[in-house]
Amino acid sequence: MIRDLVEKSRSYRGYDQSRRVSRDELLQLVDCARLTPSSVNRQPLRYYLACTPEQTAKIQPLTHWARALQPIQLPHPGHCPPAFIIICQDTNVDSSLQRYQRDVGIVAQTMLLVAVEKGLGGCMIGNFSPAEVAKALDLKPNLVPMLVVAIGKPDETIILTEVKNDDTNYYRDENDVHYVPKRRLEDLIIN
Repeated sequence: MIRDLVEKSRSYRGYDQSRRVSRDELLQLVDCARLTPSSVNRQPLRYYLACTPEQTAKIQPLTHWARALQPIQLPHPGHCPPAFIIICQDTNVDSSLQRYQRDVGIVAQTMLLVAVEKGLGGCMIGNFSPAEVAKALDLKPNLVPMLVVAIGKPDETIILTEVKNDDTNYYRDENDVHYVPKRRLEDLIIN
């Protein structure tokens, strides 16, 4: 079952905006994420939940998607995510931002797997300015945005393919189908 969730958990860049995501649904994602391991169990991460059109309108223009597909603008107009979770680190708990990078990845992946289980999907967005996001959301100085996670009902097709000629770049075809090359298992094992 976990393999099915992993295979369905893609970096979606197109969403059905008519399917709103509730605050309760976002709370369920964070509730699972808070149970994950944390470096020295410090648990310095905090979560800004955005699910109203007013909140998401502040965040969307501050994010930059699919740099490898430039000049294509993603998400396409009318296909933006209806919700975001901003993973922040509380520097009052620990000021070392680098130390908890693993924690950020663990909680983000956990939230995305839970989203898939609920018929949703998402995308981890690392291309943003933490200072701009903090200012737009009026975050306290001790809350540093570490990762933006888009959440919504996927409205695009993503197909996994095999890496050829060591080219791992994702791409889209003329029908806007998104292809993601993955390395073969035998190419990853050392021995």
